[in-house]
Amino acid sequence: MDLNLLVALDALLSTGSVNGAAERMHLSAPAMSHTLARIRAALDDPILVRAGRKLVPTPRANAMRESVRRLVAEAKDLMQPGSAVSLGQIDREFTVRAPEGMGIVYGTTLLEAMHECMPLTRLRFVPESESDASALRDGRIDLDVGVLADRGPEIQTSLLYEQHIVGVVKAGHPLLGSRMTPRRFASQLHVAITQRGRVRELIDVFLEEAGATRRAALTVPSAYGALLAAARSTMVACVPEPLARTVVQALGLEIFKLPVAVPSEKVMQAWHPRDEMDPAHRCLRECVASVSKQVAFGPLTRRVQAAHRALLT
Repeated sequence: MDLNLLVALDALLSTGSVNGAAERMHLSAPAMSHTLARIRAALDDPILVRAGRKLVPTPRANAMRESVRRLVAEAKDLMQPGSAVSLGQIDREFTVRAPEGMGIVYGTTLLEAMHECMPLTRLRFVPESESDASALRDGRIDLDVGVLADRGPEIQTSLLYEQHIVGVVKAGHPLLGSRMTPRRFASQLHVAITQRGRVRELIDVFLEEAGATRRAALTVPSAYGALLAAARSTMVACVPEPLARTVVQALGLEIFKLPVAVPSEKVMQAWHPRDEMDPAHRCLRECVASVSKQVAFGPLTRRVQAAHRALLT
């Protein structure tokens, strides 16, 4: 099917004239006559017939007139550079894969930021998996957020912020009472975190270089889970500093500097190239970038503090 025939048919039905349609489409009259012949053959209908000195549409042509006009108008709008549904009209759910703490700490803040420009959108967080780099490529998620070591080669990324790992214990923990050394730190019971794409945490690598080994009594799937475990016990958690600072006051925890130097980690957001120019996806990425910096390094809202306390009750 040659869809250009729809444009010619719209011109013929609108003008009721081969010459008029030819002028509209910047064609010669013979070329438009040839196009009319092709339309007649495709539809098996004369479309326009002679009535005195004029051409009049057939019943089939009259029945098609509005549908053809609408289709051509929609096609023209679709093909205009930069044309799209306005952000305020987009009704869409975005799926974001991120560490558990992201959804808890600033999921609602992110949604509020998105609703300023896309009020009909919905946000769904899904947990990180150990080795699933194809989720963006397959379209199962819209955005991947975290320390992304397993992204595909074509995936687009941008840096959100860099984070340091810190130690966290319940307030008044005996570990805080004297000088922190690798051996003293490692002698405590620890809560470890399952790392996406890693066999073990970086802290363990640098402790071993210092001649110490942690005793991981509990392993949980997220840094936020480790913080809750530390708040409910005497175990030590090693978690990203931005997340720790948002919860220590609400959970009754204290932060301390690790006895070994662990390199900072880059927290990225990643997306597939097919979404690079999509205005709605661009709005999502801008909101994630803005809110992650604001909440990770800014003061904790009362609402989020209350949510943290509720998890301990």
